Amino acid sequence: MDWNKLLTNKRLGQEYRHSERHDDRTEFKRDYDRLIFSAPFRRLQNKTQVFPLPGSIFVHNRLTHSLEVASVGMSLGNDVASRIIAKNPHFIGTMLPEIGTIVSTACLAHDMGNPPFGHSGEKAIQTFFTEGKGAYLQERVSPELWSDITHFEGNANAFRLLAHRFKGRREGGFVMTYTTLASIVKYPVSSTFAGKKGKFGFFQEETPIYQKIASEMGIPQLMAGSNESDIKGIAYARHPLVYLVEAADDICYEIMDIEDAHKLKILSFDETSELLLGFFDEDTQKRIRQRIVDEGITDDNEKVIYMRACAIGKLENCCVDTFMEHEDEIMEGSFKGSLIDGIDEKQRLAYKKCTKTSLKKIYNSKPVLDVELSGYKIMATLMETFIEAAVHPDRFYSQQLIQRVSSQYDINSPNLETRIMAIIDYISGMTDVYALEIYQKINGISLPLV
Repeated sequence: MDWNKLLTNKRLGQEYRHSERHDDRTEFKRDYDRLIFSAPFRRLQNKTQVFPLPGSIFVHNRLTHSLEVASVGMSLGNDVASRIIAKNPHFIGTMLPEIGTIVSTACLAHDMGNPPFGHSGEKAIQTFFTEGKGAYLQERVSPELWSDITHFEGNANAFRLLAHRFKGRREGGFVMTYTTLASIVKYPVSSTFAGKKGKFGFFQEETPIYQKIASEMGIPQLMAGSNESDIKGIAYARHPLVYLVEAADDICYEIMDIEDAHKLKILSFDETSELLLGFFDEDTQKRIRQRIVDEGITDDNEKVIYMRACAIGKLENCCVDTFMEHEDEIMEGSFKGSLIDGIDEKQRLAYKKCTKTSLKKIYNSKPVLDVELSGYKIMATLMETFIEAAVHPDRFYSQQLIQRVSSQYDINSPNLETRIMAIIDYISGMTDVYALEIYQKINGISLPLV
């Protein structure tokens, strides 16, 4: 792959139009601003990250998480750009110095396709078709669509949200640059090649869009054909900037969840400090502790914040080093795993210790499990009710439900597959709070007050 082709300001849906500019923003900064001011991005403030939406103690939601990931992504992109330019001065004056903005923008978008209640919501959508009342629909839809909906994935849904032309929206969805769009596709494969983990990057309907931008940027296609069930699909190498977006997300969700767990008293101060300082040798740990004393920081939460900042800074530097060490493999499309997987052993072991602690004490804690159980039930009920309406739109109750669906979704299409995807688009775009509200109303639990 060639950086000069990978970094393009060509916009999806605007390839043959001239757009008049009234300011000096770069095209990638326009992408950033377009996302920040979008309704789907604002809705992230009411979507759960890990813990229940905050009460008296504020913890992360999808919006704050995305902003933090974007901040780390900016640092990763800027540092990588500086290192590449130092090695290859001929990149001065090209788009390469804008990598930080591109990565930061992709980080803003990386969770925009996640349904309410996170992974529990994803599972509810998938299992409605594989284990629930929607199983009979396999005989009524194409194998490709069946593969998409039974593997429903927030990452693929983010690409759909940005690239798909919903009703009333111009061609190309958000009309983003090709580079920004490619940078969010963490798993550039069809659902038919998703494998055991079920991760994929674009639905059947958006596959031609990804093929178009990948071809334009010279991203190599790794595979095309049919799987063992004779369902067609494709697979591509990752755009190199995907590794930086992924690293920013990996750093933030792991380290910030540790901080939140301390705030909620799931982890003690000693447990938390041991995890966060585990990324450093003993001498550096002593210096960090001494700086905390010198700064006059006495509150345990503030101490944790300081140590968390140090840990994030360390991991960011390690991931930049890994990217540069494996730049040739990344550009060839042959690099395996994530940047976190390739960092030095001490930091990698410290990261794994954080992951094990999170799995044991955070993700399986009662507040988190309660949200997952409730969220799954809410999402399963919404899927059952609204998909039934989409399949039988002529029924009286179906017509009442369909009127609740936003006009941007093609719920009145004569095509069943289009109606099914319209319902999935509608439900996956809900906030946790709105999903709960609709659940209560359709079950007669809550009535509007006159």
